[in-house]
Amino acid sequence: MTTSLPLLPSDMSAACCATVTGRVISAEEAERTARIFKALSDPTRVRLLSLISASDDEEACICNLTEPVGLSQPTVSHHMKQLVDAGLVTREQRGRWAYFRVVADALEQASRSLRA
Repeated sequence: MTTSLPLLPSDMSAACCATVTGRVISAEEAERTARIFKALSDPTRVRLLSLISASDDEEACICNLTEPVGLSQPTVSHHMKQLVDAGLVTREQRGRWAYFRVVADALEQASRSLRA
């Protein structure tokens, strides 16, 4: 038994072959977006972002991030540096401790570069 599939209307053919983004992004935008997704490719970094954004004042001291992820302070600092370099969080030094805050629209910007 054969089944015939319906044909798409001729005005739909362009939609099925469109690029993912609908446009070509610049080399700089591709680099920036790749850096963000590379930083997010590590589950610990995703968890750190979640911990920071879920905190009461949407910031966290490095001293409060080590225990929840079960890693040493130098390892957490390395992960946080990757997130800062990718533009996902900001870092503020207060005395001997570093405090981190999620950049509000960084993830949205990365997402938009793939959708626009």
